[in-house]
Amino acid sequence: MNKVVLKVELLDDKIKKKAMKKVSNISGIESVSMDMNEQKLTLTGDIDPVAVVGKLRKLCHTEILSVGPAKEPPKKEERKKPEDQKKKTDQNQNQNHNQNMVDIAKVYEACQNQMMRQPHYYYTSVEENPNACVIC
Repeated sequence: MNKVVLKVELLDDKIKKKAMKKVSNISGIESVSMDMNEQKLTLTGDIDPVAVVGKLRKLCHTEILSVGPAKEPPKKEERKKPEDQKKKTDQNQNQNHNQNMVDIAKVYEACQNQMMRQPHYYYTSVEENPNACVIC
């Protein structure tokens, strides 16, 4: 189960309704929430962020802000020295930040590869195919 936060530029209510309709029809989505003040769309469920962005880009400009687990596991608090705990929390935050950046980079790269795919054209010439019809 993933939690995907997207930044969407919705100009009016009509586009907002269309975006909500497109997103709600995607299989695997369990919850959808939208914050119009910050223009953020939060999706929860078993979903592919690249597919969601691909559908929403037809309506409005969309960017992926974060992708991660839906619920964070509860942390056990143990009493230790404040300095050690502060160092560990800083290290954990740096590791989480680095992991999030790696995840975002992978999703962005996959999205760019999908969007930048060029069509392949195949052509044949008369010399290659002797059975081809040529009108002179």
